[in-house]
Amino acid sequence: MEEMVLVKNLVKRYDDVIALDHFSLDIASGEIFGLLGPNGSGKTTAINCILQLLSYDKGEIKLFGQPMTQTSYDIKRRIGVVPQNVAVFESLTVKENIDYFCGLYVTDKRERKRLVLEAMEFVGLEDYERARPKKLSGGLLRRLNIACGIAHKPQLIFFDEPTVAVDPQSRASILVGIQQMNAQGATIVYTSHYMEEVEQICTRVMIMDKGKTLACGTSEELKVLVHAGEKITIEANVSQAALMRIQSLDHVISAKINEGRLEVTCENAEHNVADVLAELSKAKIRPGRIWAEPPTLQDVFLEITGRELRD
Repeated sequence: MEEMVLVKNLVKRYDDVIALDHFSLDIASGEIFGLLGPNGSGKTTAINCILQLLSYDKGEIKLFGQPMTQTSYDIKRRIGVVPQNVAVFESLTVKENIDYFCGLYVTDKRERKRLVLEAMEFVGLEDYERARPKKLSGGLLRRLNIACGIAHKPQLIFFDEPTVAVDPQSRASILVGIQQMNAQGATIVYTSHYMEEVEQICTRVMIMDKGKTLACGTSEELKVLVHAGEKITIEANVSQAALMRIQSLDHVISAKINEGRLEVTCENAEHNVADVLAELSKAKIRPGRIWAEPPTLQDVFLEITGRELRD
């Protein structure tokens, strides 16, 4: 499979602060690659260096198998960028905005007209082509931001927090659109503060902090790395004695009673639920509803970084 993005030992300093500390990354053609990290972890710096929007101290960057430099205009034409902050012209209509940004890459007017119409239809803005940005809702404005970044049909697209502050319906539409772009051949680099989005659409995920890679793999591969496994919740009137016995079970990390529910966190093991239920049976405690949930990407992130994603 073709390597779309290759970064080796990237170092970026701001005076005495090391923003990227020998950071490396590889993304294959056809991936939706999630890049996660707390605020200040180096995500945006890494992307800006890859796009040659920032200089860096040392390291190697290749896109589409070719060295990426500030003057690599042939490579840049194959890239789309959808920034976190909406970047459109208030004085232009929806159609004029998309046409302007598409025109930075496509000079043929007939071809550009077709691409602009396709982009509007793709993000569902064909009924708003004459509207100006200030008249659009937050969700529609995000869709315009996306259309401006993808109208020229790039092969590699960077999405930086594309669903911030949008309603659930628009968020769902944006995620479906990203998956459709990927199905049509685009490779996606995706950053988000919403873990559920990353789990839903990304083929691989990298967790980084302090300018370094901490872990990389599929969501399932990352979940295997963490100490915490299942989270078991049982509706039951549990005595203190039974709680202590459950706390002493093999593979149990923690157990507590919360508003009439027994909440147990376990290591990855095969018989966690059965072992807990056996202890309840010994204590003659009849359980009500039972939930058993595998670890989430949020659990992985918290254990690996020691921080919440928005820290």
